[in-house]
Amino acid sequence: MAKGRYIIRLFQLLSAFVILTAPSDAFTTTFKALAVTGLSNLSSQRSKIHQNISGQRLTGKNKEKLHLSSPVPAAEDNNKPKKSLLSRFKSAIPPANERKKLIPLAIMFFCILFNYTVLRDTKDVLLLCAPKSGAEVIPFIKTYCNLPAAIGFAAVYATLCNRMEQKNVFYACVIPFLSFFASFALFIYPNNSLLHPHAFVDKIANVLPLGFSAPLAIVRNWTFALFYVLAEMWGSVVTSLLFWGFANEVTTVDEAKKYYPLFGLGANVALIFSGQYVRWVSRMRDTLAPGVDAWAVSLKYLMGAVVTSGGILLATYTWMLKNVVSKNEEADSGKKVTKKKRVKMGLKESIKYLLRSDYIKDLAMLVVSYGMCINLVEVSWKSKLKLAFPNPNDYSAFMGNFSSTMGTVTLFMMLIGRSIFQKFGWRTAATITPKMIGLTGLAFFALNIFSGSLGPVASALGTTPLMLAVFVGAAQNILSKSSKYSLFDPCKEMAYIPLDQESKTKGKAAIDVIGNPLGKSGGALIQQILIFAVGSLAAATPYLAVILGVIIFFWLRSADGLATRFEDAMQKET
Repeated sequence: MAKGRYIIRLFQLLSAFVILTAPSDAFTTTFKALAVTGLSNLSSQRSKIHQNISGQRLTGKNKEKLHLSSPVPAAEDNNKPKKSLLSRFKSAIPPANERKKLIPLAIMFFCILFNYTVLRDTKDVLLLCAPKSGAEVIPFIKTYCNLPAAIGFAAVYATLCNRMEQKNVFYACVIPFLSFFASFALFIYPNNSLLHPHAFVDKIANVLPLGFSAPLAIVRNWTFALFYVLAEMWGSVVTSLLFWGFANEVTTVDEAKKYYPLFGLGANVALIFSGQYVRWVSRMRDTLAPGVDAWAVSLKYLMGAVVTSGGILLATYTWMLKNVVSKNEEADSGKKVTKKKRVKMGLKESIKYLLRSDYIKDLAMLVVSYGMCINLVEVSWKSKLKLAFPNPNDYSAFMGNFSSTMGTVTLFMMLIGRSIFQKFGWRTAATITPKMIGLTGLAFFALNIFSGSLGPVASALGTTPLMLAVFVGAAQNILSKSSKYSLFDPCKEMAYIPLDQESKTKGKAAIDVIGNPLGKSGGALIQQILIFAVGSLAAATPYLAVILGVIIFFWLRSADGLATRFEDAMQKET
């Protein structure tokens, strides 16, 4: 078979299999956007797939024979003469009119995700290594700072769209972000001792229970908390809202099907490069003179890279406005464009729809369970990171290596994800992520609970129980998120395929309103309750382990039930 067609189909399927939030997770948002185009292509091929499995019942071993992959090319393709290597290379190069869009968009995408990785690593260092702060503040800042900020930005964005041209909204959103990050490194951080009300907060802390130390740390280090919130918003605002909105505006559907999957691979390349840059900057302290604030110097280099990358982003966007958008507007003048209406559901309507459909309830349970589980483990892991790396530069260097490793492993998982679907089917693919999070998460919690008994084991490995927990937690985070991007998200999106149009639109809207927010905030609320009850995350570890096990159990049960319904629905269409 012709390798060129196979590679193209592979990238098309990657767009369906690799879906990007983050909550505040820019990569989750990106992968979701990539899947939109891939799923349209996958859906168009579904009838051909069904022809390959017609006459087979989805029972026993035949279930595993259902390959959600591209159909085998027609027999007449075998009679066509094979192209030379040079011809294949030339055919893989986009034509000039498409390169004019693809290359600038790729540059913009790289700059946005380079910045996001630098900001994500920096925000954790700032807040977790701040005076009288720690990982306990994360559940509180996500609930009481990030959420109100997101709601406030939505209102501001709506006002900007009403009062400005859409092309100017991009500048109005990006420039304030870049201005703040530059000001933070040059003016705010050097004067944080004057800006932070440590004496005032100490007086309040003396009369409040110990459980209030985490929210008080946010007030104490309010400029760091502000940086944390804006760094999180960069991913959701600039990546999801601005970039993908602009990319969808300037590209056609056919171009999106061909090239959007490549952006998913580029996302992980940006992750690798930015992680190594963070590591290099963090190691610069070795060359500084004694008495120099090494973290302040590192922060200037990090924010300098963010501003420089942001400048390249804006320059590329301006070039596209002049050379691509303006010409598209001239070509489309006189054409009438009909926009498809998006189904929107309120909170009450979403709850009612979820309760009516077992299929949608199981799907929502998968989304909620992932958000809660990853949050329960990640925050506890970051508390160990601060203990292991109290120096901000050491913490930042570790996170740089962590980000690069995450990009490499995710890239590999994206490439093998298709084979997993082909050989084992939807049911197995859907259960890999909960099993991965459950096994690695419980192993991490066990290392914390029994750390006193693991001293000889850690010594035999040439490390300490603390560092052993740090590395196991890092492996847990990398394996969990890479399996989520490559398997969990594709399974979720594929589950919509056999549904009727109403169920697709209303079901997805219901999960967006209920499932995603509940998954993001559920873990944070559990941690807040435990922190107030027992005083710290460390003391809450045994309870977190039990809660994680319970959630994983219900997650697997929902995945198994959804797999049966999914296979039945696919069988009815054959």
